[in-house]
Amino acid sequence: MDNDLPANNPPSPTPPPVPPVYTPPPQPHATPARREKKGAGWKIATVILALALVGLLALQVVGVVFAAAMGPAGSAGPRMKEFTVEDNAAPFKIAVIPVEGIIMGDNDPATRGMARSVEQKLKRAAQDDRVKAVILRVNSPGGEVLASDDIAKAIERFQQKYNKPVIASMSSLAASGGYYVSAPCRWIVAHDLTMTGSIGVIMQTYNVRGLMNKVGVRPMTYTSGKFKDMLSFSKEIENLSPQEKADLQEEELLMRKMIDDVYGRFKSVVASGRKWSNGKNSSNSDPGQPLSARWADYADGRILSGKEAYDLGLVDELGNFEVAVKRALKFAGLPKADLVIYQEPFSLLDVFGILGKADAKTVRVDVGLDLPKLKSGMYYLAPALR
Repeated sequence: MDNDLPANNPPSPTPPPVPPVYTPPPQPHATPARREKKGAGWKIATVILALALVGLLALQVVGVVFAAAMGPAGSAGPRMKEFTVEDNAAPFKIAVIPVEGIIMGDNDPATRGMARSVEQKLKRAAQDDRVKAVILRVNSPGGEVLASDDIAKAIERFQQKYNKPVIASMSSLAASGGYYVSAPCRWIVAHDLTMTGSIGVIMQTYNVRGLMNKVGVRPMTYTSGKFKDMLSFSKEIENLSPQEKADLQEEELLMRKMIDDVYGRFKSVVASGRKWSNGKNSSNSDPGQPLSARWADYADGRILSGKEAYDLGLVDELGNFEVAVKRALKFAGLPKADLVIYQEPFSLLDVFGILGKADAKTVRVDVGLDLPKLKSGMYYLAPALR
C-alpha cells in the first residue's frame, strides 16, 4: 500500500480563485473644441443704425432750411402740428393757445421765444378755415415789456384781419404782463380767485460797490458820456461829490421818465383794448363789463382778485375754462366744436440744440420752484417774482 497517504497528513486546501483585473477601455483622443467664428451681424446692424440717424438728421436740416427759405408765412405752419384735446365730432374747431410762465422774448433763430411761438400759432389758426375762434389760456405773472407788447399786437392784428374772436381765459395767475396780453382780447374770463392786475412797470438793478470795497476790488469805468453807466452796479453812492450827486439825481429823473413812458403804454393798451371789446360786443345781449371810471386808481401795481377786476371792468365774466369755451362757441355761432392745440414736434435738432447750449458756468439749486431767469431790462412783472 505504497500509494496510500498516511493517516496523519490531510490533503492541501484548494487556493481561492483570483478575480480578473479590470482594464478600462482606451479613451479616444480629445480634440480641442473649435471656436465658432463670430459673425458680422452686429457690425452691420450698427452701420445701418448710424446711417439711419444721419439720414433723419439730414431730413431735419433740409426741413429747417426749406422753412427758412419760405419766409415768415412758411415758417408759421409747417413745423406746428395740430393735436385734438377734446373731440366733439364737430366740423369746426376752437384753437387753444397757452401763455404760461414768464413771458420772455428770444431773438435766437435756433430757439422759439414765447412771443414768436404765440404769433406762429395765431397764424396757423388764421390759415385754417375750420378754426372759428381762439382761446388764450393765460397763467403767467408777466415778463418782458417788449415780448408782452409783441403778443398783444399779434392778437390785435389777428382779430382785425381775420375776424376771429380771441377769448382770454385766466387761470390762477394772470398779472402784469399776463393781463397786458389779455387786454386786447374780445372777451376776458377770470375765476373769482384769479390773481390779476399788477398794472405797472419795474426796472431793477443791484449796487454791489460796498462788497467790492470789502474784498479790495475797484472798478475802472470809462464812458463816452456821464449817463452811459446809468445802471452800473459798481457806483460808489456814499462818497459822491456835489456834482456827482446832481448827476445821479438827473439819472434818476431820466429813468423815471422812461418807466413812466412804458407805464403809460400799459394803461393805453388796457384802455384801448377794453374800449374796443365793449364796442365789438355792444350789439350782443351781453356786452361785457365796461371799464370803470376809477380803474386807473387801481393801476398802481397792486394785485387784484378776479372778482375785484370784474367790478372794475378789467374782466368781462367770472368763470373757469369751460365758461370761456361756451363764450367762444357763442361768438362763433356754433353749437359745438373740437378743441385743438398747436405744438412743435420733437426733432433731433432739438437734442443737438440742447446739448450745444449746455453752460458749464450754470449752477442750479433745486428748491422745488423754477425761478425766472430774467435778463436786464424793464418788466411787466407781478411783485411776487421780483
